[in-house]
Amino acid sequence: MSQWEKLGAGTGGLRSYGIGLTRLRKLAKDIGRDRELSQALWKTDVYDARVIALLIDDPARITRDQAEGQVGQLAGGMLAHVFASCDATLAKTPFVVELADQWVQSDDPVRRECGYGLLYEASKFSGKKAPSEAFFLSHVERISGTIDQESEKVRLSMGTALMGIGKRSATLNRAALKVAQRVGPIEFTSVSGACEPFDVAKHLTTDRLKEKLGV
Repeated sequence: MSQWEKLGAGTGGLRSYGIGLTRLRKLAKDIGRDRELSQALWKTDVYDARVIALLIDDPARITRDQAEGQVGQLAGGMLAHVFASCDATLAKTPFVVELADQWVQSDDPVRRECGYGLLYEASKFSGKKAPSEAFFLSHVERISGTIDQESEKVRLSMGTALMGIGKRSATLNRAALKVAQRVGPIEFTSVSGACEPFDVAKHLTTDRLKEKLGV
């Protein structure tokens, strides 16, 4: 049985040719921005084609309506990790911060997972694009208050956002680290079985980061 077949209902009815994400990223890079091809590939029932669709779309032409439509078609979250990542185009849209803020408060777990993924991408912004420290502190507080009740996928996405936020400043590092230490390493599984828990606190206490932030 292939890795894809092991996912069973988790595939959301999509087929796959088993092309690895690294290769799909290379194919997308070779193609470049292609809005029309992206929309055509998204209409297929092939996972690999939909990944490429997310990577080659034009962020300047993506609308809120499109984002809302696609997040509801992620095969039960199967494509969420690509949809909200830096390689895809949604994180490059001008409304990404607003969208992340809205989705993390959604009743839909897939939107929450994607919202925290986008929040992680926003944590890397600088200059005028960057949200305020107060914005990030409010989300650290939200994560602290809700992470214990979340599913594995959302918890992982929250942990990633917490890690990104905690690398921005000394104040945010202290706030994020406090939550990460209370929560502890986040357990998760993959198709191949259990993986090493995601230890957010470990990422927020490296010597290099301490030196950078002066903590």
